[in-house]
Amino acid sequence: METPLTSPAFWESDDALLPGARNLPPVPEECAGLVFFATSGSTGEPKWIGHTRASLLASAQAVNRHLHVDAGSCWGLALPVHHVGGFGVLARVHAAGCRLARFEGKWDAVSVAAGLARAGVTHLSLVPAQVHDLVAAGIRAASSLRAVVVGGGVLEESTGRAARALGWPVLASYGMTETASQIATQRPERLDFPYQSSPIDLIDPWEVETADDGRLQVRGPSLFEGILHVDGTGWKYEKRSGNRFVTSDLGAVRGRELSVTGRADMLVKILGELVDPLAVEAEILRLGTLAPGTIVVVAPPDTRAEHRLVLVHGPELPPATARQLVETYNAICPGFRRISGVLELPEIPRSNLGKPLRAWLTEKAAGK
Repeated sequence: METPLTSPAFWESDDALLPGARNLPPVPEECAGLVFFATSGSTGEPKWIGHTRASLLASAQAVNRHLHVDAGSCWGLALPVHHVGGFGVLARVHAAGCRLARFEGKWDAVSVAAGLARAGVTHLSLVPAQVHDLVAAGIRAASSLRAVVVGGGVLEESTGRAARALGWPVLASYGMTETASQIATQRPERLDFPYQSSPIDLIDPWEVETADDGRLQVRGPSLFEGILHVDGTGWKYEKRSGNRFVTSDLGAVRGRELSVTGRADMLVKILGELVDPLAVEAEILRLGTLAPGTIVVVAPPDTRAEHRLVLVHGPELPPATARQLVETYNAICPGFRRISGVLELPEIPRSNLGKPLRAWLTEKAAGK
């Protein structure tokens, strides 16, 4: 299947593109030829990360080599193309000259799984919530699948092993909008062993080092060119400086293996101890075998302890279940990592990219 974004005409064009953008002013002339992807932090305020077409294709070619994709392969697309993860699939199809099977509309695990089998899909990118849905429904994988790259978050190991048992060849990956998708993905050879979320193999030719403060800094051929911000009624464009990008992720590198341990911008002090609310959130999700996004753990300020942890949930999680999860978790965790309050909301507010608005939720939880 050829789409406008896999055709040679698009990849040879000098037009700027903002996939998914609506009612935005024209971009500055200096942005000609760039493709921009919206991204947002915990505040939900968007910024647009710009890549050259050469950057996107360099990433696509590197990923294809890493996963043994060739002209006889078929990439499945079940992610939105206005995110770099979905757009990257289109770039890989163009780079490899292989087939594309696209699954549009609202995600439905049963129908997508059936479509993968019909199309003979060999390679697929998913986010952890999609893998959770496949496992929860007990759906077996299409026999044609050779690799399922899981990005956009950490796939919990018990879910990954359950997916493997159903035939889904899940491989952990690490990347970001600023790097045009993956810079590390577990090699297909790891499918011969039980699933682990770490370590993750670096994709050639990416280089990753750990800065003095523990943050990962990356260098490679697919770094972004610049960032667009909305400035009043127009744009403000900032061109990238230097050949490295310092991320907000904490981790370690051993040889060509990467282990990501947390987020530097999420760490808070509680009773003198550093705590990562995202790590606590992941632990509670595992306890309840919950889908990612069901709960959010935030850390509002506290006059005595500096910060404290509050669990926020929506109506899909019954209050009694939320309280029981907190009791179970608090009974086994160190005192400084305990949940001190539970907040139920009619819904968890999210950015236009689907990420929880953590800053807003932290303010809302301050009274709990």
